[in-house]
Amino acid sequence: MWVAVAATNSTMMRVPTIQGLPAGPHRGLGVRRVRNALAVALAVAAILAPGVGAEVIHEERSLYQNVLVTRKDSRVCLQFRQRGERHYQSCMDERRPRHMVLSYTRMMMGALLLMPNPDSILVVGLGGGTLPTALAELLPAAGIDVVEIDAAVAAVAERFFGFEPSPNMRVVVQDARVFTRRAASRAERYDLILLDAFHAEYIPEHLMTVEYFEEIRALLSPRGVVAANTFKESGLYDHESETYYRAFGPFINFTTGLSLNRVVFASVAPLPDDAQLKAAARQWRSKLHRYGVRVATYPGEFSRKQNWDRSKRPLTDQYHPANLLRGAE
Repeated sequence: MWVAVAATNSTMMRVPTIQGLPAGPHRGLGVRRVRNALAVALAVAAILAPGVGAEVIHEERSLYQNVLVTRKDSRVCLQFRQRGERHYQSCMDERRPRHMVLSYTRMMMGALLLMPNPDSILVVGLGGGTLPTALAELLPAAGIDVVEIDAAVAAVAERFFGFEPSPNMRVVVQDARVFTRRAASRAERYDLILLDAFHAEYIPEHLMTVEYFEEIRALLSPRGVVAANTFKESGLYDHESETYYRAFGPFINFTTGLSLNRVVFASVAPLPDDAQLKAAARQWRSKLHRYGVRVATYPGEFSRKQNWDRSKRPLTDQYHPANLLRGAE
């Protein structure tokens, strides 16, 4: 069984007991999951500890979910509540507001190794605004579009997490699929696209399909890069991996330590080689240090291996996780 469930705008962290495996779309990977359960539980418990006994300082029911903001000591967290469980979406340490508390945010910054100097950026999924805020500081000349479906989340990001739109950074409250199609009709192009849209439990189904990724690919500039946050251990792993591959071709898998996340990096251009990645890491190392991003280690953790079952069907607008839950193949 699973206990103590938590998710970020892009991080799903569940504390497992040794005797069981997860159900639903995150059902386990058998022996390997059980073998790692204790280590993962300890790591996740350390992350979740600040949330124990936290004070709820804001709560509202939006059109899409129950939105909560909690505080314990200096840590403020955005959570979604569903069926009695709270799912972390974003956290900020008020004593060190630049420091990226959650591992997935630090991992997503690895996109700068593939696209070191983007002029135009699209972020799908706002949460507390950790990623667009950091990118706006690091790349003040870049134009940044942020798409967030939930107006309540956008308001909370400004009120509690210090997120501030600017002339170079706008927030569009809209479904990401609608935004993508309208941007394509305007011939918009982006050097870097970060896919980080989650509801309380998982990535919205219509944002995890070959068709959507093809629409995202069409928005990339000639050397554009996409970074997509998902999970490194999931019953959907093979299907998701094949979905990314069908839309983008070969990609880089980034996993690190005991984080349950993986970040997929893909491009319309040939992927940079190891020497180019290391050079970009040297360029960004000192600038990312204050955010807690140890980017120098990232190239060694990137993998280009096709470590999934290529016979699995990709997810499409007609074939999505609900099919898998019903046992369809």
